[in-house]
Amino acid sequence: MKKIILSSMMIAFGIAAQAQENVTLNVKLNPIQTLVVNPAQKTVDLEYSSKDDYANGVTSGALTDHLSVFSTGGFAVTVKSAGTHLTNTVASGAHGHIEAGTIQIVASNGTDAINSATNNTISLSGSEQTLVSSIYGAVDKTINVEYKGADANKYINYYVAGQEPTVYTTELTYTIVAQ
Repeated sequence: MKKIILSSMMIAFGIAAQAQENVTLNVKLNPIQTLVVNPAQKTVDLEYSSKDDYANGVTSGALTDHLSVFSTGGFAVTVKSAGTHLTNTVASGAHGHIEAGTIQIVASNGTDAINSATNNTISLSGSEQTLVSSIYGAVDKTINVEYKGADANKYINYYVAGQEPTVYTTELTYTIVAQ
């Protein structure tokens, strides 16, 4: 009987000797967005070399996986031109620039598509235009991009004699932002 009482007391004291502490565990998620332009597609040429090109416009064709996106959570990819015009460094007057808004940029799903994304067609501008947006994150998802030059002989008066070919240029800036 003494053994049972002694064992019961030891169990009671052992239980009473236990202690508890709490730990707060935080999972801190910081926003991360990366946007990469395919290095093999850093220069895009829209070349008008026939009567039909001037009449119908030209396109780069869909540049496969032109952009690659990583984003924790929703995002938007925007694009803007360095200014409101594409410029020719030699020409002046009416021949010195082409309106940026005459160029269209079309986004579509890439090889590893952003299934939840909204792909847009925009007219190039000196201010940011949303090309792609998603309410969900993306891990190395790709976007095809097509560049389209004007049709209806829009550029018929922009060739400058002695320049073979006459080149109008602008720098495009793509940006990714959290939504």
